[in-house]
Amino acid sequence: MQAEQRLRALQGQPLVFGPGVAGVDWIETHISWLLLAGDRVYKFKKPLKLDFLDFSTRALRRAACEEELRINRRTAPELYLGLVGLSGTAAQDLRLQPLEQAPQHAEPAVCMRRFAQEDLLLQRLQAGQLGGAHMDALAREIVRFHATAAVASPAQGWGTPQAVQAPVHGCLVALQALADGGWDALLPALQQLGPWCREQGNALAPVFEARRLAGRVRECHGDLHLGNLVLLDGQPQAFDAIEFNPALRWIDVVADIAFLVMDLQARGRADLAWRFLDAWLAQEGDFAGLSVLRYYTVYRALVRARVAGMRATQALPAPAQAAACAECARYLALARQCMQPRSVELWLAHGLSGSGKSTQALVLVQARGVVRLRADVERKRLFGLAPGADSAAIGGGIYTAQATQRTYGHLRQQACALLQSGYTVLVDASFLDPAMRAPFLALAQELGVVCRILAFEAPLAVLRERVRARQQAGGDPSEADEAVLQAQWAARQPFAAAEQGHVLQVDTTRAVDWDRLLPMVQTK
Repeated sequence: MQAEQRLRALQGQPLVFGPGVAGVDWIETHISWLLLAGDRVYKFKKPLKLDFLDFSTRALRRAACEEELRINRRTAPELYLGLVGLSGTAAQDLRLQPLEQAPQHAEPAVCMRRFAQEDLLLQRLQAGQLGGAHMDALAREIVRFHATAAVASPAQGWGTPQAVQAPVHGCLVALQALADGGWDALLPALQQLGPWCREQGNALAPVFEARRLAGRVRECHGDLHLGNLVLLDGQPQAFDAIEFNPALRWIDVVADIAFLVMDLQARGRADLAWRFLDAWLAQEGDFAGLSVLRYYTVYRALVRARVAGMRATQALPAPAQAAACAECARYLALARQCMQPRSVELWLAHGLSGSGKSTQALVLVQARGVVRLRADVERKRLFGLAPGADSAAIGGGIYTAQATQRTYGHLRQQACALLQSGYTVLVDASFLDPAMRAPFLALAQELGVVCRILAFEAPLAVLRERVRARQQAGGDPSEADEAVLQAQWAARQPFAAAEQGHVLQVDTTRAVDWDRLLPMVQTK
């Protein structure tokens, strides 16, 4: 291919990139070539025309480069430096210069700041250096990005039920073509996934439309996986958003985060997927979006299966082709796993301030894949406050009996919707008053789900020390101090006889063995 030969010639002439560049590294994706020279990266579009993109002319490639620069400066402005043009031939006079100064026939490319490959979140994960704190920071960054992203207007047509289902159908058609072409091993998965996607897509159509009208469809990233996330100056940032097809980035915000959730699951880190989701929900509050998360997670696994399937049909060495086939099959297996319903239960965290409710609730989120509703967070949300905000800023008043009643009513409403969407829900609240527990026990009975009261316990001296330490550290959504704790201790009541069958005592002064205390949530 002439275009590739020209870039290979450029790779062999490091001085074209500037003084001090001793060598040029090469990275190839299915739609781009990247040349890494010194502290810069130059990204060229392949002259391709596929069913989902068109880079077949220089004008189209230039437009794609301009769009790539625009959309990625939203999340990583210091990473995307500008556009350059390559002129000359493979034989002579190769030259790189700012695109506006380059000849009209110059080949466009995006110029980026180079970063260490080990700072990619994918590399961090593989090195065992990606943890919960990274997920919390990433969730905050994604919420910030989505909050500032352009919102689709109803007239644009983005996010309609038809627009949501079209790329899913496209993936299934492409994979079916591979199966019909002789790849019989794909058939069992596709025979399950095809009907499920159609049924779910049709059933969720009113939800897709409601979310579109509510402004949940935005100009998102579109390709939010670990390979497109990097730590820059210690902060996670997204790059390489989809520029070639606006339909793939003008999507529901849940469709955007579903790629990351799926990617973490695919790499054996469901715990981090749930940690990210928990942090995202705490910041965003879009619990209603979980009704479509499973559909979008299946779709994201199908996208990866499709890409791997495309790679498997290319002229590759036998080991690479076998790896692509195995990857395609692995993502199809994940898609089937994601579509399976899970058993649904309602868990109520009970305990005084400092008893370890929130700490252990987060452990259960990561280990069991449950959705946490945290009273301290939701109470502040009802009053327009961020999770870590100080309620004194609005003159207090969020801890009155009326505010508490409102908070628990909100938690019950959210729990009901989540249970009906197929999630086990953990309500992280004190639940010290039997009158506050009763509506939740009634909800579980009404929906026919198991209700467990996780009673977290520790001696008063331990509780006091934990409350003091939490206040000194700052930043926690809970604002309970020692006076609040003392009042709770004085007013505590035993469980009623009718509640005893639901209660699970949890001593938090020692390591909690949840595998022993609580049966695993099993897939139905």
